Amino acid sequence: STFSIRRFAEVIMLNYMAVAAGEIFTPAVIGYIILGVLLGYIVGALPGMNRTTAIALAIPFTFTMPPAAALSFLIGINKGGAAGAAVSAILLNVPGEPSAVVTTYDGYPMTKQGRAQKALVVALLASVTGDLLATVTLIILAQPIARFAIGLGPIELASILIFSMTFIAAVSGESFFKAVIAGLLGLLLSAPGIDMETGLPRMTFGMLELYDGIPLLAVAIGTLALSEVLVQIDDGWRGNHQYPQMAEDKPKDPEPVFSLKDAARITPAVLRGSLVGTLVGILPGLGATLASFLSYTWVRQSSKTPEIFGTGAPEGVAASESADNATVPAALIPVFAIGVPGSLSTALLMGAFMMHGLTPGPFLFKESGSVVYAIYLGMLLASAALLLVGLFGQRIFSMVIQVRKSVLLPIIVFLCIVGAYMEGGGMFGVYLMIVFGLVGYFMKKFDYSFVTFVVGYVLGPMAELTIRQSLIISDSNPAVLVDHPIAVIFLLLAAFSIWKFASAGTRSMQAGQSAVTKSDA
Repeated sequence: STFSIRRFAEVIMLNYMAVAAGEIFTPAVIGYIILGVLLGYIVGALPGMNRTTAIALAIPFTFTMPPAAALSFLIGINKGGAAGAAVSAILLNVPGEPSAVVTTYDGYPMTKQGRAQKALVVALLASVTGDLLATVTLIILAQPIARFAIGLGPIELASILIFSMTFIAAVSGESFFKAVIAGLLGLLLSAPGIDMETGLPRMTFGMLELYDGIPLLAVAIGTLALSEVLVQIDDGWRGNHQYPQMAEDKPKDPEPVFSLKDAARITPAVLRGSLVGTLVGILPGLGATLASFLSYTWVRQSSKTPEIFGTGAPEGVAASESADNATVPAALIPVFAIGVPGSLSTALLMGAFMMHGLTPGPFLFKESGSVVYAIYLGMLLASAALLLVGLFGQRIFSMVIQVRKSVLLPIIVFLCIVGAYMEGGGMFGVYLMIVFGLVGYFMKKFDYSFVTFVVGYVLGPMAELTIRQSLIISDSNPAVLVDHPIAVIFLLLAAFSIWKFASAGTRSMQAGQSAVTKSDA
């Protein structure tokens, strides 16, 4: 009966929760989660560094951890990095990440008015609230979406992957064509190794090290971490290696740093930002930057005093930070449910899932249910750790962001080498990491989207498998799509994305060429 099935499902869920609690609520795992949030917060606060770099560097150090502890640690870095980016945005007017640009609009004016501590507290509380609400949304929605996705066949999954790649390419970078090229190169990069159908080596060039494919961390650390170091060194040759100095605070206001009146004032902005961040985070490729801008615009337009925004309004800081941090857990919903990463950081996390023997997607709950619930508990603990780390560490972080790049960059290079050596088969991984560091450097210089590059590399094996299965099932006959309406919908959406953004890219290129011609004339 329906009641019996429901009762059976409840018993299974309770068993999963009991096992998950036993895995997570240990001093070692709780320590890992707090450490992850702390590392992410510090890296996010450093101008020029970002959470994806921290995740790429940290993955090799998780090999000896249990899967739930390792993934909770990495997700803690992701959460901490999103919140920490507000520190330099508020104190220095230099956003730690692009998504924190909107925070500078009102955060830095508050610093110049002597309200830096209030701005930091507002940003922290908004970050924690947005993160917590989106985490709860993940817990509620991921499994129902996965149940629906289980009913999808290879043809539907292949169409979803095609749509995801085109959509991410459309919204990543200035040029759609360059993003598509980067994504195709990422797909090509996933090809070396053992062919899944014939079992024969493919594109290994006689090198035994490539039989298992190109190591993920050599690609991730090179294109994300080492390339960023090269960019920073290149920029340093044109200037100095010191960060901007903090604005001198004016005499502080007699009012308390944060009061119940302030809480009531920012609550509507936090709720709006959390909603926007969650919705934007679920859609692949849109990212936290867009969520911050949309949230800020919505809160400003709905305010009775929109003229105060940009002059030091706490609501502006709350709107930006809540939306930014809500995208972090929300972007994991498609990873848990259908196995599609929605951002660069989730692509790295998806790679970490696979390294620990977990397969993101519809069957994750069935095959590793206790691990999933353990990760849920770890994410909730990470939200609590985010609040504690922020409250007790903000003064320390305000000093950390003054570290000279000449001290910071050699440490990052050392960690890059150690990480690539540990996972990439010794010095072979280090050599590959250096090669991809140079590749990432030139991709950034010439505005080729390394987001689609890494996502294409991560999705490559799944895309190849589902497309091959689709061709076998359909006998290479496109008429079979008539019996798969969901696949048709996603393929039409992919075609629309290509048409819409490719035509827009062509017009922008023509406008740029005409502008150059006029200037020459």
